[in-house]
Amino acid sequence: MGAFDAHLGGVGSGISTGKLVKIIGTSTCDMAVWPADKDLADVPGICGIVDGSILPGYWGLEAGQSAVGDIFNWFVNYIQPGGKTAGSHEALTEKAAKLKPGQSGLLALDWNNGNRTILVDQRLTGLLLGQTLHTTPEEIYRALIESTAYGALTIINRFEEYGVKIEEVINCGGIAEKNPLIMQIYADVIGREMKIARSAQTCALGSAIAGAVVAGSAAGGYDNYADAQAAMCGMKDTSYKPIPENNKVYKQLYPLYKQLHDAFGLDSFSGKMANVMKQLLQIKDSVKA
Repeated sequence: MGAFDAHLGGVGSGISTGKLVKIIGTSTCDMAVWPADKDLADVPGICGIVDGSILPGYWGLEAGQSAVGDIFNWFVNYIQPGGKTAGSHEALTEKAAKLKPGQSGLLALDWNNGNRTILVDQRLTGLLLGQTLHTTPEEIYRALIESTAYGALTIINRFEEYGVKIEEVINCGGIAEKNPLIMQIYADVIGREMKIARSAQTCALGSAIAGAVVAGSAAGGYDNYADAQAAMCGMKDTSYKPIPENNKVYKQLYPLYKQLHDAFGLDSFSGKMANVMKQLLQIKDSVKA
């Protein structure tokens, strides 16, 4: 039922060709569609490519991350930095928002619950690199957020590497609704505008759209999904656009994330790792200058 609900969330967010819908909560579900009458490459590491799984007449492509909000909850509830007040999500978010990209010198892997896409390996685990005696809880909290943004970018890159062009990113779910800092970091890391679906209940709206199509126009509904989505879906007025100076720093940090990603995730990796810590410090120094 979880996948079925998520697919309807994609419908309720207005999914169509060229649009990636991200449902962001404890984990993520990333969905795209591709016309069934057009050739589609077998995209490695994508969990599901199923004809008609999201919209009729389209291949449904499903990816995602095994943990996102759950990683932040782990840090707050298990590590408990600063206790229930100073270490709350609200307090850490407020402090993390004051930090610049790269300022902490930290880099994390978002695998605390394994990797769903693109490595498809649940025996991978999380990693935090670059800690010093001066590292603060809010720096770690921000690094964990950034790690999930890097994971999201890796998924988009894999789609596009195999010909599935992503022209628009639509977000929904609890985190997209409630946490502006996370959405801004996603925009800055991914380098794309992060739009938010107008409905706070996209799965329910997707169900309503399906019902309206089943009813048909003769009964007051719609004869196809495109017409129903055009009438019933939309975006919130608030969206998050990349901040150029932030995106510039993240373009330096992401290759280091990808280096860790490949080193710990791929048997075929044969590179060296001695550069990573020192480059993190170089970026940190340049941000502080």
